[in-house]
Amino acid sequence: MNPHDAAHALSKALRESADFRELKDAQSALKNDQSSCDMLLDFRKQQLDMQKQQLSGIEIATEQEQKLEKLYEVINMNTAIKRFLQAEYRVAVLLRDVHKIIGDATEEIIDPDLMAVPEEENDHGEA
Repeated sequence: MNPHDAAHALSKALRESADFRELKDAQSALKNDQSSCDMLLDFRKQQLDMQKQQLSGIEIATEQEQKLEKLYEVINMNTAIKRFLQAEYRVAVLLRDVHKIIGDATEEIIDPDLMAVPEEENDHGEA
């Protein structure tokens, strides 16, 4: 089978899969519930802010972690959000699996020695 044809068949299979359909339905239901949508977006914003802090080397306060954990517990009680997050997770796992399968197929033709970036200069402009 031609790889392009296989890619199109994979695209169609993904769109028609139960996981994709469930995510699409859950997403639509969530978008129709503005308060739930706002709650999820607020949680994700706080989660992202905390991740940025961690990446910047700023210590996360225990109170901040507890607040995010409590918010997660609250959004998990919301059936529209919970349904959406579960569907989103299943699709993410599916896509990760597909990516791994494609990566495994290309692994045998990718030579790491030919992909290496030569060391030129370090961060201080020295060779």
